Amino acid sequence: MRTLTTTAAIFGVAFALASASQAQAPQTFRVISPIFGQLVSFAMPSNFVVVFENTKGGHYIREAVLKGETPERWTQMITVTGEKGMTLTPGASPEKFAGSIAGGFISACPDSFAAKSLGAANFGRFEGFVAVIGCGRIDSGPTRHTETALLVTLKGASDYYTIQWAERGPESDEPPVNDERWQARLRELSPIELCPIVAGEAAPYPSCVNKS
Repeated sequence: MRTLTTTAAIFGVAFALASASQAQAPQTFRVISPIFGQLVSFAMPSNFVVVFENTKGGHYIREAVLKGETPERWTQMITVTGEKGMTLTPGASPEKFAGSIAGGFISACPDSFAAKSLGAANFGRFEGFVAVIGCGRIDSGPTRHTETALLVTLKGASDYYTIQWAERGPESDEPPVNDERWQARLRELSPIELCPIVAGEAAPYPSCVNKS
């Protein structure tokens, strides 16, 4: 989904999290990543592996796909991005940021775009917005397909961040934005947190770990 996201980079550290309520889901591991001015923390399923990361100017990206898949051929992708200093942009908000990302989808599939707002959300003391956006038919990748993404945008102390869980499938007239699995995936990614970077502290970033 690289053409539909902003860019960011991330350094991960994992902690096993066991949950009886998620017995049927893959075990998750904690990812804590210094991205620009803060640590970005969330839970990622253990069947994902990082395949791409890059920093370019004020943009930062990291992509993970299911084990055995590639950046070009994937069925699911979890992307983390950062936009340095975006809180200084006049009129910026998590909802508007989500709208700008949705605009990339609309450009790619004006005839089959769909979206569902899951609304504003607070992640600790930081504002965020959650939505599901997608294309029923898109030509990027090896074949025409549907591409739908759970999109979480966060307004940090000085930077903006996103966490996106995208899925590809057979093309259709409309992407499955109303499917209940997106709420389940939001729960899988939780807790999503932003923590301060402590001078001299290295992975596993105990100040952020102990916050949860």
